Amino acid sequence: MYNFSQTPLYDIELILSQELQNKKAKECISFVVLNPDMASSTYNGTIVTLNSLKYIYHGYKTWMDLAHILQCKMLTPKLQDDYFVTIKYEKLGEDSFHAINAHKEEKYGTNSIFSQIHKNEEAGFLHYFMQALHNVKIDSRIKILNLGINSGDEFELIEKISENFNTLELTGVDYCASAISLAKEKFKNRTNITLLEADINRLNELNLEKFDLIISIGTLQSSNLEYNRLLMSLVQNQLKKNGAMILGWPNCRWIDGEMVYGAKMKNYTFNEMSNLYKDINFAKKYLQQKKFRVTITGKDYIFVTATSIRKE
Repeated sequence: MYNFSQTPLYDIELILSQELQNKKAKECISFVVLNPDMASSTYNGTIVTLNSLKYIYHGYKTWMDLAHILQCKMLTPKLQDDYFVTIKYEKLGEDSFHAINAHKEEKYGTNSIFSQIHKNEEAGFLHYFMQALHNVKIDSRIKILNLGINSGDEFELIEKISENFNTLELTGVDYCASAISLAKEKFKNRTNITLLEADINRLNELNLEKFDLIISIGTLQSSNLEYNRLLMSLVQNQLKKNGAMILGWPNCRWIDGEMVYGAKMKNYTFNEMSNLYKDINFAKKYLQQKKFRVTITGKDYIFVTATSIRKE
């Protein structure tokens, strides 16, 4: 077992990367480090002296971040004594819906890996989406449209935080029949929720009214959508003049039960976020041109929140 209590992080990552190349999925690697709980208000890299020996401090966040960088899950640390703990990493498998080359219905349907994802139980999603909902003053947005609703996570959260949910009129659209069926069952007692199986590319065929708020999380970047054209059409044709938008992009990948930070493009072996930044920048500039106040927040999910500064 390695002892990294006196080892710089550069060397630790190099050693673990080499070791993990020879590990199969679900196999583990363990190492001893200085107990992060033995000090407070201490930055990573601080030299800590114990019994005349010098050690390098690293907090638990660093070990969690490193685990995901190395495509691992960090298991529960084991206390060696007051000064040292054993960290164990489990190598992640390839159980990811990103890797599936399937028909869109199968990839996002109720029997898919994607259906096992519960975004509202991920702090990196939940906190920033709640923040966006508060920023647009959700209770003042009576008519709400969600594009790419899937099984309805966003509506569940709105129901929790809204003080007048029964007065809201929520419409969800998704092309996945099984996901829409699940959402309909979930909200069967909510007469103020309408769920439609439809292609977002043909949204105009639904003859929808204009909305006070449009939400779309992890949908507009889909390869089968013309992103720029669709965003402009939504603002011009589906959003009220004094409306608001919440757009979300995943800056993460779902792998073997873990939400791993960092967007990734095909043909790259590392995180590459050019398309993510390009789409976010277009949304910000376009919405600002249309007289919206725009904020960009988040980490694992990036949220563009826009509120109109125009008047009816």
